[in-house]
Order: sequence, then structure tokens, then C-alpha cells
Amino acid sequence: MTSLASFKNPAAYGTLLGSTLFQSFIGGIVAFRALPRPMFSTLQKATFPAYFTLQTVTPALMALTYPGGPSALWTYKASGDGLAFWLTSTMFTTALVNLLYVGPETTRIMKVRKHQETKDGKKSYDKGPHSKEMEALNRQFGILHGVSSLVNLIGFLGMCWYGVLLGEGLRW
Repeated sequence: MTSLASFKNPAAYGTLLGSTLFQSFIGGIVAFRALPRPMFSTLQKATFPAYFTLQTVTPALMALTYPGGPSALWTYKASGDGLAFWLTSTMFTTALVNLLYVGPETTRIMKVRKHQETKDGKKSYDKGPHSKEMEALNRQFGILHGVSSLVNLIGFLGMCWYGVLLGEGLRW
């Protein structure tokens, strides 16, 4: 099992886990409760590209600084390095999906909803009834938000499991 003492870049893992934990379960929730919806939306549009970039770069950095070099991740061993490869790949892939597709598509739908609000004279989050166009846009936004949350959760669970692998390598 990989020893934490031989882990070359624990700062990358700590940054990844801590930032994901904070953004997913603390910062986003507090901001949603504390800010008016338009301000919250503006904050999230500005925050998410940096957040998803950080989530994409840090697993790549973890792979590059993996004990024994990146090639050790690709070699399945009974020591758990094969699992470390899959977990690191999961973290990277989930972040990349949010960075390159889900995040930009959600932002695009938000812009279209803003235009529809102007046409309808009603906010997307106001009590119904809404136009058929707004209902469709709200449904699309809800699906994209759900997909992003699920993808983020899968990445977060991979991060936690990776931490278990690191913890198993501790020598007392």
C-alpha cells in the first residue's frame, strides 16, 4: 500500500478534498441562503470555472507526483495502486465533464432563461404559471444542475476513497 510518507504531493490531495468539501457542502449552501438569487447566480458563474479547473488540475498533479511516478498508477499491483489509478481517473474525469460540458451548458441555459424572463415579464424562479418556454428551460436547468451535482458527488466519493487508500498506508 502506498505510504503517506512517500506521497510526494499531499498538498494537491488536501487542496482538492478541502475545496470540494467546502464548495459543495458549505460555501454554495451558505451563499444560496445569504444572497439574493441574482447575486448568487453571478457568484456561481464566476466561481465554478475556477473551481472545476482546480478540480481538474489537482488529480492530474496527483498522478504526476504519484510515488514511483505516473506509470506506477497504470500498473495494477496488489498494493492498491491500480485502484489509485481508477480513483484518480474518476476525480479527473468528473471534474473535466463539469468544466468542459455541464458547467458551460448550465451557464448557456441561464442566459437563455434570462432572455425568456424579459419576454415573459417574470423571473424563472417566481411562482407559476410560466410560459411553456420557461418551463422547458427550467426543466433543462434542473437536469443540468442535477447532473453536475451527481458528477461532483461521484468525484467527491472518489476523493474520500483515495484518502482511505492513503490512510491504509500509514505506518504507526
